[in-house]
Amino acid sequence: MAWRCSGVSNEDLISRLVQAKLITIPSVKAAMLAVDRGHFSRFKPYEDSPQTIGYNSTISAPHMHAAALESLALFLVPGAKALDVGSGSGYLTVCMAEMVGAEGRAVGVEHIPELVELAKKNTQKDHPQFLQDGRVAFHAADGRVGFPQHAPYDCIHVGAAANELHDKLVEQLKAPGRMFIPVGDQDGQAIYVVDKDKNGKVTKKKTMNVWYVPLTDAEHQRNR
Repeated sequence: MAWRCSGVSNEDLISRLVQAKLITIPSVKAAMLAVDRGHFSRFKPYEDSPQTIGYNSTISAPHMHAAALESLALFLVPGAKALDVGSGSGYLTVCMAEMVGAEGRAVGVEHIPELVELAKKNTQKDHPQFLQDGRVAFHAADGRVGFPQHAPYDCIHVGAAANELHDKLVEQLKAPGRMFIPVGDQDGQAIYVVDKDKNGKVTKKKTMNVWYVPLTDAEHQRNR
């Protein structure tokens, strides 16, 4: 059903996602309206499907970005700190920054330096002030170990499929905090929502089957 949400403009795309009840939370709708996907995808930005951004990477389909933001919305509140692992074109990182507000921070981590520069250029077209005031920052690093320099995080989004729930990422969640992560391999993948409660207890819940590019090192990604 999700591909039917494709639109002819950013506003049309978001409207269709709302109509399909794939966006139900006002703050998610507002963020996705405020960030024009056309600034982050060279190809068919308003089609509800993944699109290539180079270096064997993709920008996820809009309905998956909506699912991630809806899942993390309770933690993407004004003043919060968010980590986006595999930030790619920068789109979701900027959406997260919209939701955490001027006092919050969204950190994007990508192990392909060229994609870090792409994300900065895209953000410069869409929300240059976020880069200037530090609400958004992009770093070249191995996202499988998170980004401890700015930990802990209220929430973590992972935009590529991990073979397992990496302990380093779970450790960097605040208590309480939440992570949205695809887990699996070529035999099957699923989204897991990982919650850490105020006492530090960690629980995980499988929510949907998906297909993402693998969360790997830079060399393997370039040569896939």
